Amino acid sequence: MQKSQQPPELDQDEETYLIDSHCHLDMAPYSDDLDQVLDQALQAGVRQIITIGIDYESSAAAVALAKRYDSLFATVGLHPHGAATASPEGYHRMEELAGDDRVVGYGEIGLDYARNYAPRDVQLREFRYQLDMAKNLRLPVIIHDRDAHDDTMHLLRQAAPFPAGGVMHCFSGDLALARQVMELGFYISIPGIVTFKNARALQEVAARADLKRIILETDGPFLAPMPFRGKRNQPGWLVYTAMQVARLRDTSLEEIARQTSANTRNLFNLPLPGGET
Repeated sequence: MQKSQQPPELDQDEETYLIDSHCHLDMAPYSDDLDQVLDQALQAGVRQIITIGIDYESSAAAVALAKRYDSLFATVGLHPHGAATASPEGYHRMEELAGDDRVVGYGEIGLDYARNYAPRDVQLREFRYQLDMAKNLRLPVIIHDRDAHDDTMHLLRQAAPFPAGGVMHCFSGDLALARQVMELGFYISIPGIVTFKNARALQEVAARADLKRIILETDGPFLAPMPFRGKRNQPGWLVYTAMQVARLRDTSLEEIARQTSANTRNLFNLPLPGGET
């Protein structure tokens, strides 16, 4: 790795570390070197990682990984791209999977109007159904919202309240939307996009939104932060996102790590690294 690409150094202690709240470690780009990826994450100060399901197969794989590695936790759910594949049997299997003690959330679920891999009416129907599932399972919900802010917020308001909470993953709205999401009791998750020069709206959100309602994610293998844009993302690079948020808020990397990790633990009811609650 070039010197200019050395990660910022996080001064770690029992409360000062990072949590990657959203990545997809079951995906093929990690199949050859996952142990190395996880070792690098730990060296960078990322002590816990939540790997996210997008259909039954990936959800089952996420749970299997979380059982294999103590630092990993899993979520289950059906991504809007796969909404047309939904079935009662599939949801029954998902519900059974959600009962595993390594599952900490339901999702990612939501709406994606950028690609429309499933018809919008089907996406809306399955999103409503899964919001109810998440509430019945008493799990925090992980929301995917791409070019669908109005419909996403409308359905969330209809389904509210959410006693277990939730998060708008890979937040892509403006400060006004961030505040609306937070009014529902949700968190917003800041991805590596915040390091891109043209991400002005997201940078304003990261700078001005309530830090007690912000968590961090890589969304790996996607959306690598600068200076790795276009490469396979990985949890260890979360420190670049955290450093950018620290710069935008004129505070320390350690303060961002402490607060966002506390937020993530609170939302997903995670134990402290090492097993303590």
